[in-house]
Amino acid sequence: MKTEWPGDRFGMWAAYVLVALSCIALPSGAASGRESDDDEGDDGSRIPLTVSKAVCGLEDHAETALQGQVPASLRASGFLGFNCNLKLVGQSRGDGANWQSAEFKDRMGHTCGYHGTAFATANRTNLGVPAIDLTNPDHPMPTGYLTSISMLDPWESLKVNAERQLLAADNAHNGAGGPEVDIYDLSGDCREPQLLASVAVGTATGGGDVSPVIGHEGSWAPDGLTYYGGDLFTKGGQYFAVDTTDVTAPKLITTWQTGIGPCYGLFGLGCTTTHGMSISDDGNRGYFVSIGGLGASPADLTDPSKPANNGLLIYDLSEIQARMPNPQVRLVSKLLWKDGSVAQHTIAVKIDGHPYVIFVDEAGSGGLSGPAQEQAACAAGMPPFPMARIIDIRDETKPKIVSRLRKFALATSATPKACSRSSSAAWTCSTVSCRRAWAGA
Repeated sequence: MKTEWPGDRFGMWAAYVLVALSCIALPSGAASGRESDDDEGDDGSRIPLTVSKAVCGLEDHAETALQGQVPASLRASGFLGFNCNLKLVGQSRGDGANWQSAEFKDRMGHTCGYHGTAFATANRTNLGVPAIDLTNPDHPMPTGYLTSISMLDPWESLKVNAERQLLAADNAHNGAGGPEVDIYDLSGDCREPQLLASVAVGTATGGGDVSPVIGHEGSWAPDGLTYYGGDLFTKGGQYFAVDTTDVTAPKLITTWQTGIGPCYGLFGLGCTTTHGMSISDDGNRGYFVSIGGLGASPADLTDPSKPANNGLLIYDLSEIQARMPNPQVRLVSKLLWKDGSVAQHTIAVKIDGHPYVIFVDEAGSGGLSGPAQEQAACAAGMPPFPMARIIDIRDETKPKIVSRLRKFALATSATPKACSRSSSAAWTCSTVSCRRAWAGA
């Protein structure tokens, strides 16, 4: 579903469910880390390269060390968290949470939250996705638990569709579960979701196309008639589309692979090239990711014979949306890069009425973080840690990065030097000094 930016609320739960109010505002059109000094707004005005650093309130607890890090001394003494212009309003303490959360407000005025939990049962009082009444933000209260197979560990697939008032997930047990897709009805009372279907799609009994799929990621088309999944391991990674016109009988429509390689292993479960996605308002375009950097050699960053394979894939989904027989998915364009890896997901948004995609990587330029990866990124003059970026898709055949959302200052040269303020290419850094350069930015 497309998001108007700014203005929408997003809910997030971690080990506890937190309900907070933020006083931070991002001016329209301004974002940190613009790609060039020459960017201009629609009215011809210069777009600033960075937003101003936040000024924390008197009662806030700002970070005391490197950004995003908690010193060992604080952890040992009982770390209670940092906050800057963010106030804890209410809290629901459960058994923990994992990757995904969702929120919905029903017609009776109840506001509800849902979040994934791990499949593990040790030290757990309740299993499955909790339904949490957020109507009174001072006192969020769990009202039940969803325990159908996909809800036991939905990983990154737990999504609400507001148009049809549905909650869905695929079976992503520990990142790679099975073919089941579960759908719940939220229309009556979001505090008590009603199970509509739990179907093993792609199987002989699934009622649609027969082709093996495994859950991990997922997202709705905005009209609620199609649920898309990201299967990380079948056939080296594939995407799949599920017909949810009849929400009591979801069925597989089709699957497809990205055709972008090489394919690297993950979790010891096989190799993958796929991950998350978002869908356009009309359902005819999909903004999917090509996941790169898993298991790749850090030396690939500077090897011109090793092309970038991490980034954005824009697909034409119109044949799926129109329910044409044997629908084909056409690649409209791709935008790949080496200054980030392990592509996570996309968010389709509009900024000042224009279409953009917010894109998130899970890892920095050298791959999943570690000394070797960070050193390689530093040596290549690339950021060692992940970031989000904003991509202009007004010309969908030529998507363009217009902002990189970093936690560090850019060098003055065209190539970002996350680990040095110098524009010189002749430099090296250790992991420690690289981190210090980030913290000083």
